[in-house]
Amino acid sequence: MKRFVIASVVALVVAAGGGSAWALDRYVIDHVQISDVTAYEAEHSTGTTCTAQDGDATVTDTSYTSDEATIKVSKVTTGSGSATVTYYVADVVLTDATELCSAFAQNSFGTNIVENTSDIAEDHGAVFAINGDYYGFRDTGIVIRNGVVYRDQGAREGLAFYRDGTVKVYDETKTTAAQLLADGVWNTLSFGPAIVEDGAVVDGIDHVEVDTNFGNHSIQGDQPRTAIGVVSANHLVFVVVDGRSTGYSAGVTLPELAQLMQGLGAKTAYNLDGGGSSTMVFNGALVNNPLGKGKERGTSDILYVAG
Repeated sequence: MKRFVIASVVALVVAAGGGSAWALDRYVIDHVQISDVTAYEAEHSTGTTCTAQDGDATVTDTSYTSDEATIKVSKVTTGSGSATVTYYVADVVLTDATELCSAFAQNSFGTNIVENTSDIAEDHGAVFAINGDYYGFRDTGIVIRNGVVYRDQGAREGLAFYRDGTVKVYDETKTTAAQLLADGVWNTLSFGPAIVEDGAVVDGIDHVEVDTNFGNHSIQGDQPRTAIGVVSANHLVFVVVDGRSTGYSAGVTLPELAQLMQGLGAKTAYNLDGGGSSTMVFNGALVNNPLGKGKERGTSDILYVAG
């Protein structure tokens, strides 16, 4: 959701002649902190790594079955006319929590580094992928990916995936990356908010702002959305809602997204980056229709299941 907003704001700043160098440096120019994430994870991992699977798998246009994962993808359309909403659901059951992996754009860690979800997925042999939390828009948040710490700057409500299949919403400001890692965390996400907890829709989510920094717009209103839900240990549901496309899909509010996730059986659900970043990829193809244009927009990271 961020790239277009920031580019527009920077253009206005440049035109006004004030602070243009600062804005470009902060929100546009790539800042690479780790140039080879694959090598970095190999060096710092505790034994488990994310690699393409060698076993046999059965794949159709809407499903994938292997010894490691079962994935079923479906399309749902509700409403009519300007109230039409189209969204995509991926029901994913894993044999091990560490089969859900993360990858960064350009195989690099830093800020403002972007790549299309489908391209990142292809680079990592993913059979299924969605956009992540766009960690690269900000320099805060706890970032643990594939069991490796990348950032420890607690700032908001995060989501932690543990190696035992447990998934918890947590306050980043009340812990550290080192503690989370010691407790068995495999991946974290730093966006939010949590929209379903203990099977109930969270109150007040229609007033939440994730960031208050320069160029940020509210995440409220009808928007394209990406969310992840937890049905039970190692049983996840991913949803991508298309939006901003009259007659095809208007998008949904956060409370509507929460109700959708609740209806899919999610006991916990968490909002990820949305807007034009909202993308789902399955078996090498873009599943959804971002902004009704059928064209991806670069993001900084993905969650994926290797094929």
